[in-house]
Amino acid sequence: MKRYPVFLGVLAVGWYAVLVRPQLLRWGATADEAAEIYPGDELVPDASEQTTMAATLPAPPDQVWPWLVQMGHERGGWYSWDRLDNAGHPSAERIDPDWQELKAGERLITSPSGNSWFTVAVLDRPRTLILRADLQIPSGRPFDPRGVYPPAYTEGIWAFHLRPTAEGGTRLVVRTRGRGRPRIADRLAAYLFGEPAHFIMQTRQFQNLRRRVRRAQVERPDRLSALP
Repeated sequence: MKRYPVFLGVLAVGWYAVLVRPQLLRWGATADEAAEIYPGDELVPDASEQTTMAATLPAPPDQVWPWLVQMGHERGGWYSWDRLDNAGHPSAERIDPDWQELKAGERLITSPSGNSWFTVAVLDRPRTLILRADLQIPSGRPFDPRGVYPPAYTEGIWAFHLRPTAEGGTRLVVRTRGRGRPRIADRLAAYLFGEPAHFIMQTRQFQNLRRRVRRAQVERPDRLSALP
């Protein structure tokens, strides 16, 4: 009887690894989308973690793009669970022209203190936006990957790839790639926390972006097409 809980635990882990986890890693993406090599993948060579998730949005890429470039704390937010990733501040419900001039190398802060951020690694309007984070462990402070790496770290990209659909919409493919040291601790953290958390936040972002894009098309389609 003492072995019964252990057996159930092993069974649950196996069920998650075989049936659930693969769906989390490529939710909404086709097999071809998940297998494709995207611009920016090379920024994290030999990645130990990778996810590819996708959704179809009801507007062309040039009308989805303005929502993405205004992301960031004290900007448009992240369109996900605001209490978890935006200090409780609601994400923008409208496109703000003041937040449209994003440039490669710019920082998008992720906390009210301003001590953590994503760096805009690649910006190719309106096709590709790649955000990068390089963090020391356990402090969580950013470091410059062009210099000496700390003994313990995690680095990764959050990449948005926009492709027009035949119906006039956008296929939004979001890829993450990451790696870190110590490798075992990094893999365990990704398996237990990182991957499930990303799934929860990314699917929420897809839902909220779809709602915003659809409403914007109905309300002001002319304004969207005129944005820079």
